Amino acid sequence: MSNPEGAKSYLRTKVLTASAEELRLMLYDGAIKFTRQAGEAMERKDFEASYHALVRAKKIVLELSSSLNHTAMPELCKRLAALYIFIYQRLVDANVNRDGAAVSDAIRLLEYERETWQLLMKTLNEQTGDQGLAQAQQTALSSLSTTA
Repeated sequence: MSNPEGAKSYLRTKVLTASAEELRLMLYDGAIKFTRQAGEAMERKDFEASYHALVRAKKIVLELSSSLNHTAMPELCKRLAALYIFIYQRLVDANVNRDGAAVSDAIRLLEYERETWQLLMKTLNEQTGDQGLAQAQQTALSSLSTTA
């Protein structure tokens, strides 16, 4: 049997103890998870479930967008903001038109962004080693997030 309260407690602890870069990965994971759920619900013609999953995915994409720090690296943030707007619009299209292709587009882009973020963290770790990792991560995060 599953324990929903235990799962909530675990997730709460995981979020509260995660680093800023881990939190960003968790946002990508959540957006991908809910978008996939929406696509599966659409295939089952369970449009209420797809609606709720897409609403959750859209909220996460908005959080990713709103956490950009445009003063640190304005050009990069401008491009990321445009990408997040595009993903958000695809999620809206998926919801309004019950469009599986829009769901697939959003998933593909979110997975790409998640993979890019992981590669950035890995590269920073390899370049700086353990001593400079925290500083390098903070630099990267300050350019992408106002919450870092």
